[in-house]
Amino acid sequence: MLEARHLRVLRAVAAAGSYSAAARELGCTQPAVSQQMRALEQSVGTPLLYRAGRETRLTEAGEALARHGATVLAGLTAAEEEVAAIAGLRAGRVRLVSFPSASSTLLPGAVAALRTEHPGTRVSLVEAQPPGSVELLRAGDCDVALAYRYPGSSDGAASGAAAARSAPAAEWDDLVVRPLLTDRLVGLLPEGHRLATGADVPFAALAEESWIAGCPRCRRHLEDVCGAAGFAPRIDFATDDYPAVVGLVGAGLGVAVLPELAVESVRPKGVALVAVTPEVRREVVALTLPDLGRVPAVAATLDHLAASAAARTGTPSAAVTPRQG
Repeated sequence: MLEARHLRVLRAVAAAGSYSAAARELGCTQPAVSQQMRALEQSVGTPLLYRAGRETRLTEAGEALARHGATVLAGLTAAEEEVAAIAGLRAGRVRLVSFPSASSTLLPGAVAALRTEHPGTRVSLVEAQPPGSVELLRAGDCDVALAYRYPGSSDGAASGAAAARSAPAAEWDDLVVRPLLTDRLVGLLPEGHRLATGADVPFAALAEESWIAGCPRCRRHLEDVCGAAGFAPRIDFATDDYPAVVGLVGAGLGVAVLPELAVESVRPKGVALVAVTPEVRREVVALTLPDLGRVPAVAATLDHLAASAAARTGTPSAAVTPRQG
């Protein structure tokens, strides 16, 4: 197997014309140079150098190896410089995947701060809801995933009582979890609705309403919450688009609940916002793989996301690493 240190010595001998001159150039002893050249010739199985009077010259095989070695050594130098730049956050990339309401609220400030602090770091973003976003992370298609979960929920397809019986703490056990904030659900009612009085609205009081639901995970959780309140919601409309939810409610076509981050990202025209009881909150987190968590650009991104969330809540967030064993 060829070693970079042997290639460097070979090129030094070829340039200097002797073992002793190469040793002075490399800052080592002549016996060390001779030993490395013997090891290299044994590795390739053919002579690479020969004596011509007082000068040491390359054989045909030595010339070929020195020529290719120049390319190899140049590539290694470039790799070393690039890795050093990434480690020092002078370069690098971070691939983000996020759900829409975080994309419009938590991410902009965090990414802007990251670029200001480390302008050489490239950031890209695609949107996906959990559990799809978490699957992208585990598949290696992103470096950081923003995700959320509701109490008693899981990334699986279970719903109703089955979801409530699942163990949500286990769904991200293999990942580094950076808690960001808890996001309260608020009720959306058409302006002029009989319950749009400013008082808290129990879920049970909305049992006869037509409902507008969100993504599949949010819909399953809505069904669980309403089931706990004693009724099954009549869902007439389902959409992942938060402005569409607001527009449907504003047109008097139903009621809905949305996370506060989602409400913040739209302009609720013709809609009354009410507190619903019992209070429901979702946990919003940033996720990465354990090995990626040690990459400087990824670690800096997690820090800026936590700072962006803390600016909203006033509470700093700490990382949770995967359990071992």
